[in-house]
Amino acid sequence: MDLFSDESDNEMYEIGVFDSEGIVDTENRRLYNRINYRSEFSDSEFTYRFRLNKTSVDELLLKITPSLKVISSRNNGISPLHQLLLTLRFYALGTMLLSVADFIGVSKASASRIVHHVSRAIAGLYPQYVKTLSNTQNAFHEIAGFPRILGAIDCTHVPIQSPDSNIGEEYRNRKGIFSMNVQGVCNADLLFMNVVARWPGSAHDATIFNNSRLKMQCEEGLFGNRWLIGDSAYPCTSYLLTPLLNPTSVVENHYNEAHIKTRNTIERCFGVWKRRFPILSLKIRVAMQTTQAIIIATSVLHNICRLNNIRDVDPEVAMPQESGDITYAEGIGQQNHSVRQQLINNYFSV
Repeated sequence: MDLFSDESDNEMYEIGVFDSEGIVDTENRRLYNRINYRSEFSDSEFTYRFRLNKTSVDELLLKITPSLKVISSRNNGISPLHQLLLTLRFYALGTMLLSVADFIGVSKASASRIVHHVSRAIAGLYPQYVKTLSNTQNAFHEIAGFPRILGAIDCTHVPIQSPDSNIGEEYRNRKGIFSMNVQGVCNADLLFMNVVARWPGSAHDATIFNNSRLKMQCEEGLFGNRWLIGDSAYPCTSYLLTPLLNPTSVVENHYNEAHIKTRNTIERCFGVWKRRFPILSLKIRVAMQTTQAIIIATSVLHNICRLNNIRDVDPEVAMPQESGDITYAEGIGQQNHSVRQQLINNYFSV
């Protein structure tokens, strides 16, 4: 069967209901109508509903099909294309599984399994699409004149249902909402370069970074003399620059202004990501492993959309982020202000 068939005929699938003696009850069969959405919608309508255009869906399907569970052709098995479209629709709606199950023409149980397997398959493309780039400093410099920036770092909360009565409170954030605290690093073009989606909502932003592979890479000098730029939740170090909490001179204010404009890229990146995939803003009601896979998968899809110039349905304006609602006295961890002060004296005083 051609994965990308453009046949316009829709297909009606019958699901038999068995009686107590194991005989198919033909009177109570449930009919599922699986529509060929590639031929049903124009490219713009297709992109609006699934967030990727037809070309990107075809390319993505080729990459993830080997990772999907083999679906038998017996009993009208669910094609890889329908599995992918169901998952994309679930990301785009952020609604109940039953809604996307009816949209594609499968049962709720099948929809749950499909979202799990397809999300893990897409998340498996993380090393290919979410990676540290080498040519980031020029684009960051054009924003506000801040030199040698590797990426902007911050965390954002993704609401989830309480995972377990025993550990649920670990996932309750300071606003009283169950969530995952997700770390992200992006470049000036709003491409994710790092995403960490394994920490509960109660975890501090600096704790996530201090226990990340990214910090180890920074300390080993893997990125040369380039800096990350983050808010005051993080410790100021030789590789991560934070704003001054109490600037007292024109030069220090100049540094803070440039810092805020440059760091705003990660706020915008989170905003575009969450608007493109509303499931990240609404409460995710699936198992924890699937939730983590969804977060990583949508970060991969976000980068695919950016690389293919697929614009979101809304204009790219910053969404309010949780980190902006609180002022930190100092970030958690050992502080090193010498590099920041040297940068202020040598660069921003000119």
